[in-house]
Amino acid sequence: MADILQYKRIDGVFHHMNALTKILFLLFVIILAVLSTNPLVLLGIVAGLFVLAIAGKFAMELARQVPMLLFLSAGLILLTVLTMQSGSVVGHLIPSAMPVIGGHIPITTGALNFAIVLSLRFFAMLFAFQLMVISTQPRDLVGALQQIRLPVDYTLMLLIAIRFIPTLQLEGKRIQEAQLARAYNPGEGVSGKIRSLTPIIIPLVSNALGKANVLGLTIDLRGLRSMERTPSPDKAFGSADYVMLAGVGIGAIVAAAYYTGII
Repeated sequence: MADILQYKRIDGVFHHMNALTKILFLLFVIILAVLSTNPLVLLGIVAGLFVLAIAGKFAMELARQVPMLLFLSAGLILLTVLTMQSGSVVGHLIPSAMPVIGGHIPITTGALNFAIVLSLRFFAMLFAFQLMVISTQPRDLVGALQQIRLPVDYTLMLLIAIRFIPTLQLEGKRIQEAQLARAYNPGEGVSGKIRSLTPIIIPLVSNALGKANVLGLTIDLRGLRSMERTPSPDKAFGSADYVMLAGVGIGAIVAAAYYTGII
């Protein structure tokens, strides 16, 4: 399984940017993705983010998330087809050739368009968030959030989520390998996959709850809620930051003109 929400030490252009620039870029992409309902626009945003990942030398990190996103998109399309019936019918989920139950659950253009838009939004938001997390050390991210006066509780919550998700992912993989080393065989097929999750989820949740208790005590003992610590030097704004900020500004102007009907 590909690592998610994990900082990578790469000598790329994004790694030399100030954390505030990347936060502003992330917010711009999220707002643009939420406002956009045109699949072509959203596809362009996703393609642009992938091009930026290539420039930042971590395109493979984003490419490893594509199978997971495709799986989620398939589930989202299925759920939308089952719950929405707007637009013209292009087919049926159950083929008409099947006796008795054939020809039921119509697949409509409205459901497909809505599912594709939501899927592309997930792609855009996750790619943009990965661009920031992969290229930003947690301490730099915390410093940037302090500069924009984000409440301490939200800063700690975001930092803990970013740090704990890769840890839980690695621990789950170790538990699975330990079960395989003990010759645990849940069987084949879908039922075997489901049964294989039980001996992984139970110890993983138990360990996560124990770590959460220890983490809460550590936060209180170290006085992290005060956020009073030795200041560390922030990365100065460079040419890459100004180029990114200019691009965000131009993109915001174009988007505002498009949605207000000026262009």
